[in-house]
Amino acid sequence: MGEVMKKVFKIIGIVLGGIILVALIAFLVAGVRTRLIQNDYSSVYSNPKYEKALKIENVEVIEQHISCGYAVIEMISSWNGGDVTEDSLYKEYGTIVTSTGNKFCEEMNKQFPEYETKIHKYMKNTEFIDVMYDTLSSGMPVPFEWAAKYGDEWTLHYSLIIGADIPNDKITVANPYGYYEELTLEELLNRTSFKSYENMPLFLKMGFAVGIFEKNTLFSIR
Repeated sequence: MGEVMKKVFKIIGIVLGGIILVALIAFLVAGVRTRLIQNDYSSVYSNPKYEKALKIENVEVIEQHISCGYAVIEMISSWNGGDVTEDSLYKEYGTIVTSTGNKFCEEMNKQFPEYETKIHKYMKNTEFIDVMYDTLSSGMPVPFEWAAKYGDEWTLHYSLIIGADIPNDKITVANPYGYYEELTLEELLNRTSFKSYENMPLFLKMGFAVGIFEKNTLFSIR
């Protein structure tokens, strides 16, 4: 029995060691990906492409009571003249199906078949700004993922970019926590990269490491 137990413990040790190694590699890769997206974007302030201030009018903030993903879809539907709501989505599924970026994108395409929604993940800062601006230029608001505070607690959150005045360093967001907010590009990108998320729990860090969650991610609607 003693030899059998030694073999069992040895196997367990090998398995645990493998899991730890995989986790360390995942964290290492996630760190590299995060550093790669944080490129210098200072040139956008003087780039003629971005000189025009853009604003999507008549987007009303809807304060979430089920989920931020459903609330963002409701805001877009209401702005677009539709009747999709948080409640109708929850009634349809009996659960929340927009907890990841890919699933949110799928639901956007299902609810708004007249448009094509694409997810853009781990973009460099300059790429994020460019896709954001192009989407606003086409007359569409921009759903995106970021870190946001609910009271004193940081959360992973969906919101809607509805305006960009880049020369004056002002981005306008409709936040389903119940308000509009204006941020500088630095503030926005610190939060889309989750750099500003203080004391992120280990399970969320692991979620980013294994690709469940994404950084510098937004959704273009055309």
